[in-house]
Amino acid sequence: MVFNSLTFVVFFALVLALHSLPLAWKTKKINLLVASYIFYAAWNPPFIILLWISTVVDWYAAQKLVRAEGQAARRAWMLVSVVANLGMLSYFKYGSFALENFAALMATMGIAYVPPAFDIVLPVGISFYTFATMSYTLDIYLRRAAPARNFLDYALFVTFFPHLVAGPIMRPTELVPQFEQPRKATATMLRFGLALMTLGLFQKVVLADGFLARAAEMVYDGGALPGTLDAWMGTLAFSGQIFCDFAGYSTTAIGAALCLGFAMPDNFRFPYAAVGFSDFWRRWHITLSSWLRDYLYIPLGGNRKGPARTYLALMATMLLGGLWHGASWTFVVWGGLHGFYLAAERLLRTRFASYQPGPVAMIGLGLLTYTLINITWVFFRADSFGKAGQVLTGMFGGNGSASPILPTVHLVSVAVIVAGLVFAHWQMRNRTLESAVARVPAVVLGGLWGLMAFAIVAMQGAGNAFIYFQF
Repeated sequence: MVFNSLTFVVFFALVLALHSLPLAWKTKKINLLVASYIFYAAWNPPFIILLWISTVVDWYAAQKLVRAEGQAARRAWMLVSVVANLGMLSYFKYGSFALENFAALMATMGIAYVPPAFDIVLPVGISFYTFATMSYTLDIYLRRAAPARNFLDYALFVTFFPHLVAGPIMRPTELVPQFEQPRKATATMLRFGLALMTLGLFQKVVLADGFLARAAEMVYDGGALPGTLDAWMGTLAFSGQIFCDFAGYSTTAIGAALCLGFAMPDNFRFPYAAVGFSDFWRRWHITLSSWLRDYLYIPLGGNRKGPARTYLALMATMLLGGLWHGASWTFVVWGGLHGFYLAAERLLRTRFASYQPGPVAMIGLGLLTYTLINITWVFFRADSFGKAGQVLTGMFGGNGSASPILPTVHLVSVAVIVAGLVFAHWQMRNRTLESAVARVPAVVLGGLWGLMAFAIVAMQGAGNAFIYFQF
């Protein structure tokens, strides 16, 4: 079930109606749990078993970990959770990738190894809920949090449908306490939640799918060599598409949770206004970057064990972050480029610690950041290094004989939307959406809301899945 479908509209209306009835709080939580399983089962019912396994293993391991005497026993129960979760993730997401690379390695040694068929469907959202559940036992092991008081609250945390398949990646400390006491949205929360859902669906259905996806597909999925203009416009189209698609999902998820009375953290803070790459990762997929920081970068040494260890930790974190996104070497290169950018930025900040850029320099550095981010998007979007090489060659003027790919209507729409998106991010760079909304008259807000809702209906999208569902 996807947010941008009529099925979800009916589903959410029923869930909201049940949650508004004068029922006991435990009954309401059971309703939400059942609804969340139905939401996930709409893709492939058998994969609910994986959710159950992850939920039960982590709950049981955490209980044993708290009662364990001695560090060795605590570590053992922590490893039970980590091995179970990463084992399922590795099998379903990286099994085929591992076999293909093993066969390629054997071929380099002159051994003709043909791996067995690995026709396994990737469970939707497995990367997201695996990280969410692992944080539960890891936080308890590191003594950052206490275990949930009852199994129902923990099971609901794992399966809560707004964040289940594509984030934000929630921590138990952020959501479990909200399940302990009855919660119901106020009228203001309901209005703002519905408005956020409308904004998120507008980003996905109208901007990402309606105007930007086709231009990216024509450049990246076609067989023609892209010239300089097509390569840049196709890549810019994807940069806008992936933001509107993923931020649209997160915004819709946060709005849906708010309508039910629950708060979820921001996942995007206008990332295309970032000045530098550390700033970008403070604004892009915030819950993933904070997860990688807390559970990977810091345990690898962070910035506490000298410059060499810091650069190594940065690169390792971003390489694994790239691999988290997909079982392909192109994603690893995408992560590696970000690791290189972060390391280079850290080195430059050390060398020029006293430099304070003025307003014009800030804009220039911001545009440079956005340009380099777009180069990384080439590897994220291309399905092979060959295609990535063609697009990069085109971007830097190497495909001189290439014929035009994108018609004028696509060139204009991409230019207008992406320029408007970047401009909006810069306008909102140091503000929050809530503060901006508070300054706009109610009549204007109502008009904008109505226009977005009309555009969503008029676009009549095909209910395309969100890009991050494949991760």
